[in-house]
Amino acid sequence: MSSNSIPKGCPEIISLEVMKPSGKSLEKKKYKYDEVYVGTQWAEVLVAIQGDRRKPALMTYHDLGLNHITNFQAFFNYAGMEDILSVFCVYHVNAPGQEEGCQTLPEGFTYPTMDELAEQLVEVLTHFQIPSIVGLGVGVGGNVLARLAINYPSKVEALILINTVSTRVGWIEWGYQKMNLKNLRSKGVGQNVVDYLMWHHLGRDYYERAFDLAHAYSEYFQQKLNPINFAYFIESYIQRSDLGISRDENDHHSKKLNVPVLNMTGWHSPHKEETVTLNARLNPATSSWMKIQDCCMILEEQPGKIAEAIRLFLQGQGYAMKLAKWKHVKSS
Repeated sequence: MSSNSIPKGCPEIISLEVMKPSGKSLEKKKYKYDEVYVGTQWAEVLVAIQGDRRKPALMTYHDLGLNHITNFQAFFNYAGMEDILSVFCVYHVNAPGQEEGCQTLPEGFTYPTMDELAEQLVEVLTHFQIPSIVGLGVGVGGNVLARLAINYPSKVEALILINTVSTRVGWIEWGYQKMNLKNLRSKGVGQNVVDYLMWHHLGRDYYERAFDLAHAYSEYFQQKLNPINFAYFIESYIQRSDLGISRDENDHHSKKLNVPVLNMTGWHSPHKEETVTLNARLNPATSSWMKIQDCCMILEEQPGKIAEAIRLFLQGQGYAMKLAKWKHVKSS
């Protein structure tokens, strides 16, 4: 997140009490997943598996305040994803303590660092005997998957990154998140925390652009987010190191993200500039940057465009002959 991108007066961004929502739901579809807890040397993680395990693996990782249900369920339930789901088995990884209904982590718990969250994924791959994955990460999840690809390039075939930050925390982000940590640990999920998360995921003026989404996520954050566990996750994220990557082949001191990358953001996203920064650090021959019009939370607001972009990207990685003929489906 750019240090100057957070709007002044973030806690007063919106009020959601004016209109009646049409019933957008974030409820879990229990029949969709085979849920497995995988023990790692840092913490246990919940992996929700969707599909035939004999197929190639597509691994997802969620953003702040979300989990595999609230970040990915609606998108993978979209009709335009059927052909892609026919090719892959999806492994939805939840950061420790972030899954729905999770137990509160004990006081003094040592939460994994961002690098350790990436190392956890190696243990997850070993557990399921998966040789390599295509990764789909949003925000924090994109940062974790990028670290996996940097340190273990043979384990990652390609990355699809959404609103992903490659730099260290800026002073303004650090200040807001420190305030969130204090509030979460003393008062729980209050309005200031909810407003910050709404801005993080939906940008400005979302009540005009995506009211149903805004209502559903605001309600979710207030009612179902575990404040203690979420505070641990935030703290790990704001202590992140820079990815340390460069596209300059003559820069022998920097790391390289050598896997193909589809780097995406939304027109209204507060993280646009960070995705541009990431793009400048990637190999232009193997990466693409996309800005999706008229949205911020692109998986939810423009699933048709994102599904087609992913299909074309995967075709470019050699999955074309396995993919069924594309059926054009209009976004609802």
